[in-house]
Amino acid sequence: MKQTKFINKSGFLSLNNPKKALFYGGLIGFFVILLDQISKYVFLGGYTYTGEFFNLYLVINKGVSFSMFAFLGEYLKYIQIAILLAVVVFFIKHKESFFEYFFALMLIIPAGISNISDRFVHGGVVDFFAWHYGFDFAVFNLADVFINIGIFLIIFYEIFLKKGCKKDD
Repeated sequence: MKQTKFINKSGFLSLNNPKKALFYGGLIGFFVILLDQISKYVFLGGYTYTGEFFNLYLVINKGVSFSMFAFLGEYLKYIQIAILLAVVVFFIKHKESFFEYFFALMLIIPAGISNISDRFVHGGVVDFFAWHYGFDFAVFNLADVFINIGIFLIIFYEIFLKKGCKKDD
């Protein structure tokens, strides 16, 4: 019986079994969306917090980070769907890369879906975390955190692990 590996030759989290990838991907995706949507509904329900370093309050963001591209209005959600579909199609065509970046993608793609769904349900992305200690930062949500963790994992892999793996070959 073939064992499923969760670490590839460079030591990075990956998955080499398509059936298990579907299962684990669905499970991870479900929890990413669930956690993000639950956190958003807390703030849609009226919760606020004012702190020394950050505030928590509801913002319906019609744009993307820092409200950029808000002028695109209703078109923005369809552009984001097209971008997300392009990413999915790319990884369907490049299955090796999909498995190589599996865990990172299972954070990025569901988080993107969660934010896009906000645009249909709430008219914009539900954001709530506002950092203000030392500098003011964009208001963001948990899906944004998952997306950034996924991107960090890909960059970390590319710079440190994949490069080191090529030296060993």
